Amino acid sequence: MAELLKGKPVADAMKAELIKKVESLKSKGLAPKLGIIRVGARPDDLFYEGGAKKTAAALGMDSEVFEYPEDIQQPAFEEAVIKVGQMKSVHGILMFSPLPKHLNEKKIRTLIPVEKDVDCLTTGGQAKIFTDDPTGFPPCTPTACMDMLHHFDIPIKGKKCVVVGRSLVVGKPLAMLLLREHGTVTICHSRTENLPEVCKNADILIAAVGKAKMIKGNFVKPGQIVIDVGINPDPQNPGKYCGDVDFAEVEPVVQKISPVPAGVGSVTTWVLCKQTIMACEMQNS
Repeated sequence: MAELLKGKPVADAMKAELIKKVESLKSKGLAPKLGIIRVGARPDDLFYEGGAKKTAAALGMDSEVFEYPEDIQQPAFEEAVIKVGQMKSVHGILMFSPLPKHLNEKKIRTLIPVEKDVDCLTTGGQAKIFTDDPTGFPPCTPTACMDMLHHFDIPIKGKKCVVVGRSLVVGKPLAMLLLREHGTVTICHSRTENLPEVCKNADILIAAVGKAKMIKGNFVKPGQIVIDVGINPDPQNPGKYCGDVDFAEVEPVVQKISPVPAGVGSVTTWVLCKQTIMACEMQNS
């Protein structure tokens, strides 16, 4: 039976450290604040927003939601994003994506100040990650993966790390973070030949492809560490969710595995707040 890499102990350890940082900043007259920009009211956005606000409150930091109607037009929304970006009281900005199709999201992302881009929405923020600039904030999900590996003392240096998924949200930045810590990284995708064999060769296998239960028992071997980033409707259990890994097949084989739910996803809002606190520190030197 594999050891379960649950997110709660990671979040609990982060909570204790971050509360101290918030208290320290407040003693200097600074109040870290997260600004959340939301257009419309999609259920998944509202769910994540609720979690982010709850996490911020648990740390003693501020958060504010800037909500706009789904039919807001481009000029008005651009003006609104610029206004939020200029607020000195807001140190980190999260904007829910994708935006409604009538909005030019690519242009709107450029209006978020890079120093407040705590979920790597801007090309400037992405450039910092790909050039190893420590002042950049990686997306919260790949950062949560790294925090989990660190918390459970899983060595990365020199290890074969296979990332299944090449999105700008998880796969690509995660590969950069693993390389930063001297992992030997392979990025796979739907067109990778002999994908099961490539995955089986990994020391650390991270599934971030967005396809329910894609990683089967023939993708893994004993001794592996498996991190499951996926969150998908479970095709066998309506109303429930599953990861990109077929847990029932993989868990009996590998050494350690993160479950879904209660794994990586339960760490991401803590990372969001951690990076907002870091942004507050940097903006105030």
